[in-house]
Amino acid sequence: MTTSLLPLALSWLAYFCIHSLLASIASKQFIAERWPGGMPAYRLAFNLLAVLLLFVPLGLTFSWSGPWLWQWEGIWLWLSTLLSLLAIAGFLWSLKYYDMDEFLGLRQLSGRVASVDDQEHFHLSPLHRWVRHPWYFFALLLIWTRDMHAAMLLSAVMMTLYFFIGSQFEERKLIRYHGEQYRRYRELVPGLIPLPWKYLRKEQMQKLLEESE
Repeated sequence: MTTSLLPLALSWLAYFCIHSLLASIASKQFIAERWPGGMPAYRLAFNLLAVLLLFVPLGLTFSWSGPWLWQWEGIWLWLSTLLSLLAIAGFLWSLKYYDMDEFLGLRQLSGRVASVDDQEHFHLSPLHRWVRHPWYFFALLLIWTRDMHAAMLLSAVMMTLYFFIGSQFEERKLIRYHGEQYRRYRELVPGLIPLPWKYLRKEQMQKLLEESE
């Protein structure tokens, strides 16, 4: 079984390495210096490639034919389904607080923006009062409320590790862009999992946002 799971583990590892490499500032600077005309399309191409490459590890995961390690039943099935629906609803609700044209790369392409740095200003949605990376949190909810066989479990563990490690690299970029402002925010709010006793109060949120104006 370990041998048969090796291609899946390697596919996730390759995906994470490629994704992290292309998301790095160094890669963007490389393209900007050698092919500046391609920079406006960089973010859009990055997102499309990220989706396409994801089909490889996901295909290996869902084609696994081994036995189930566990399946949610009874009240646990209802609870896991409820959490999944809440995660999907939370994700969809959060979209209105993001500049999706900027996130997808459409604004950079249409505006011929060739800058290496992201164009968004420091902003916080209501969800950012409770967790610094709400999309990662919703993804973790969806991942860990699934029925699990060996391939699903391996994928869940590897994705969770990548969310944790990837969020650290992402925050380095955010500190580069927003400096001390983001450092103070990071001290007040947990990264991936909300904690009821640690959150950003409305007056704290307003103060941080005023500093970015």
